[in-house]
Amino acid sequence: MAVLYTRGPFVPDPMPVSAAAPPADRWLRGPRLALLIALVAVAWFATIGYRDLADPDEGRYSEISREMVATGDWVTPRLDGLKYFEKPPLQYWATAVSFTLLGPSDFAARAYTGLAGLLSVLAVAFCAGRLWGRRAGVTTGGVALGMFGIVALANVVTLDMGVAFWLTLSLCGFLLALRAGDPDSRRRWMLVVWAAMAGAVLSKGLIGVVIPGTVLLLHVLSTRNWRLLAQLEWLRGLPLFLLIAAPWFVLVSMRNPEFAHFFFVHEHFERFLTTEHHREGAPWYFVPILLGGLLPWLSLAPAAVRDGWRDPSGRVLVLWCSFVFVFFSISKSKLPGYLSPIFPAMAMLIGRSLAAETLRLARHATGLMAGALMVGIAAAIVLPQLGDARTPPEVFRAATPFAVLAMALLAGAAWLARRLEGCGQHLASVIVLGAGALSMSDALDAGYQDFAALRCDRQAAALIEATVPGAPVFAVDYYNQTLPFYLRRTVTLVRFSGEFELGQRAEPERWIPDFATFAARWAQLPAAAAVTRPETWDKHLQRLGLSARVLYRDGRRVVLVKP
Repeated sequence: MAVLYTRGPFVPDPMPVSAAAPPADRWLRGPRLALLIALVAVAWFATIGYRDLADPDEGRYSEISREMVATGDWVTPRLDGLKYFEKPPLQYWATAVSFTLLGPSDFAARAYTGLAGLLSVLAVAFCAGRLWGRRAGVTTGGVALGMFGIVALANVVTLDMGVAFWLTLSLCGFLLALRAGDPDSRRRWMLVVWAAMAGAVLSKGLIGVVIPGTVLLLHVLSTRNWRLLAQLEWLRGLPLFLLIAAPWFVLVSMRNPEFAHFFFVHEHFERFLTTEHHREGAPWYFVPILLGGLLPWLSLAPAAVRDGWRDPSGRVLVLWCSFVFVFFSISKSKLPGYLSPIFPAMAMLIGRSLAAETLRLARHATGLMAGALMVGIAAAIVLPQLGDARTPPEVFRAATPFAVLAMALLAGAAWLARRLEGCGQHLASVIVLGAGALSMSDALDAGYQDFAALRCDRQAAALIEATVPGAPVFAVDYYNQTLPFYLRRTVTLVRFSGEFELGQRAEPERWIPDFATFAARWAQLPAAAAVTRPETWDKHLQRLGLSARVLYRDGRRVVLVKP
């Protein structure tokens, strides 16, 4: 039989004898398992439409998709009417389909990232079940269900959860190809790998190939199995990859000659090698993000990595996590979501060890319960004392009950998990703890609404539409990514470039570069609106003698209307 990681016949990954499912765990089968997955899906999507879209990422990526639907152009991405080539289009397309089916809304904007997160959970659960048995699949699913690094990104409109799903799918396909017992099965899983890499490239660019390709080479080096390189289905896989990934790149380059240099040089090599994007961080930048993303399973992670290194599939997972962490740590551009591909892989490592009962879940649950209670008490005391001009104290006070509730839910789940573990209900204890962590994340997400509202121009858009409906709107020395989305139309930028520089060079007629030109345009209009920063209004615009009245003002924005 053809097995990629050995030179001889297939040998299963070693698992302790205790991994066999005891009678107490056999209740979770068939219809009960299907019902559990359905309940998980309902809980997973329960809050994704509750919170306003926040500036910048959620507004940016939602607006690009909204403009695709509005213009009918699904080839050239545009943000606020200007060409925008920083990322490939797969998530834009998926969200545009969501808007077409559901209408533009907060729920529809997050539907794709929510689905990508849930599919990542199911993918790692399925893969672990095929590698190490049904019990490992259930424990892996329970771990991934509550892992904060997965849940948090699934509830935010960024590209990170989408690319994490496609990369996770490529990882799972590769692991299952390594374990394939016959050539046909191996071939099918390797084609899944090629297709998933194409999805990752269309989600976020070249990392869709760099991460899986480098981990493959590290695996080959660690096993010295050079024959593996000839078993990757190049003749079928590479054409499949190109068939999926290449057409958009060719078409967008034909329509936009400036695309190729900007996307491949500016957005990949300069982003990684230079500080051009002003997103640099210390070498340890990702350490706290990794630790926080592994909650509530953090204390189990070191032992799970140690155990995983002892078998072939687990070693691939360790190599995957290590490379992703090192790769982005040495990059000159750093953002928290870059670590997203690590968390599904870590869920598999932790789930494997939990299934084998080499980890002490009862002790972990006890510590987690104590920690959650202490954090909840600290939140109740500290949060109401915070606040400043940009983030008023009442916002922190409104969030306090949600933070306390989140910690109470986690503490309660940890208590129940400990009791179930003591009764021999090992699978149930993992599922309860995962569900409790998911509930904690939902409560924190709901509590963030008041903060999101401050970072969102939904209220400004509603005031403008109620006062001067349909009038031209200007963003003056200011741009909130959510403003055009909630207006349901683009605005005209004034003296603001940032990430719009390429689009403004290509189509200079679509923006206004200075205050004087803006004042002249404003004077010609019978009705108009503008949003600007308070300091810009106080120091610059009032001196121009604009015929305008202040409709709304807070610590972040001023809304002006004419007449």
